[in-house]
Amino acid sequence: MQCKQHPDRKAEHFCASCKMPLCSECSEESKSGEYLCFQCAMDDSVARVETSIKNKKEKSAEKKEIEKKKKKWGPFQYFVIASSVLIVFMWGFILFGGKERPSNRVDFENQQRVLLFMVDAAIKRYAHYEENKYPERLKDLVPGYLNLAESDLHHLGKLSYQKDPKLGYRLSFAKPKDAQMDITLTSEGIKYKPSSDKET
Repeated sequence: MQCKQHPDRKAEHFCASCKMPLCSECSEESKSGEYLCFQCAMDDSVARVETSIKNKKEKSAEKKEIEKKKKKWGPFQYFVIASSVLIVFMWGFILFGGKERPSNRVDFENQQRVLLFMVDAAIKRYAHYEENKYPERLKDLVPGYLNLAESDLHHLGKLSYQKDPKLGYRLSFAKPKDAQMDITLTSEGIKYKPSSDKET
């Protein structure tokens, strides 16, 4: 079986999450020893960060409960608690400027290349499960193949997508900001274009 992203290469692994056949270049080994594609590796990384934060919070809460039972509370302990809360509040205000804590959502305004590669991976998954057919439009990927919030759907308009009889499809930025972003993704991989060779 061939790699879905590089048809000229033999698949050496299967994504442990979406089962896509991958060559060694397209696969990333997770900490558990499983191989993942780019999109699934990103999802796995975000999930591990969230789990780690949750576990730390739970351990911290358990430790405080144990210490609370061991100690005999007095005026000094209450003073320490009140001071700690005030310090944490002050640091929170200094760090976040009184704003809400930032979420784990991707900021597509400042990380447009992440959106480009996320959509490319979704197109490849679509082709894998839809008998090597490609979507008519990018919105056909949501939500089955591309996990994108309703409020982020407008970012798809920043991408240019065309089905191509030879390459399968062409995906690029509709209006690249600089030469570094002026690339085209296809089923065969990344194609770099000089500025004089831009498509109209």
